[in-house]
Amino acid sequence: MASSLKNLSDYSDKNIGDIADKKFAIIVSEWNTEVTEALYDGAYQTLLKEGAKPENIFRRMVPGSFELSLGAQYAAQISEIDAVICIGCVIQGETRHFDFICSAVAHGITEVGLKYNKPVIFGVLTPDHQQQALDRAGGKHGNKGDEAAITAIKMLGF
Repeated sequence: MASSLKNLSDYSDKNIGDIADKKFAIIVSEWNTEVTEALYDGAYQTLLKEGAKPENIFRRMVPGSFELSLGAQYAAQISEIDAVICIGCVIQGETRHFDFICSAVAHGITEVGLKYNKPVIFGVLTPDHQQQALDRAGGKHGNKGDEAAITAIKMLGF
């Protein structure tokens, strides 16, 4: 979690493994695009910085965060894909819709990883308002996309 004590873009391992031949799928929600595009850029740039080849990073779009689970499943069932990163943002509203969507997405993404026995990473923000989302999409708390990419890389070395 991003806080004054931890920036989402900071990670301590400087030698986290060779990923030159690893293939990544990044599934991106079209909802809250200002945020999800910044998160995608963070994940993509971090993968490149850590040694992934551009031709081994595949981007797929889904309409909203609820659809991330199925998009992740489509990607995870491709045997050549080593890890899937799910990027989304669900901002708290005035109804319980937020609770249902967040719960479904978290459970769905977890299930896909377990079903396909490969890293499927939850890079989904669940902030109270737009500014909190922006603060975690390259703002003052770093970029959750960076964290999601590093998590995928670390899990590949598990």
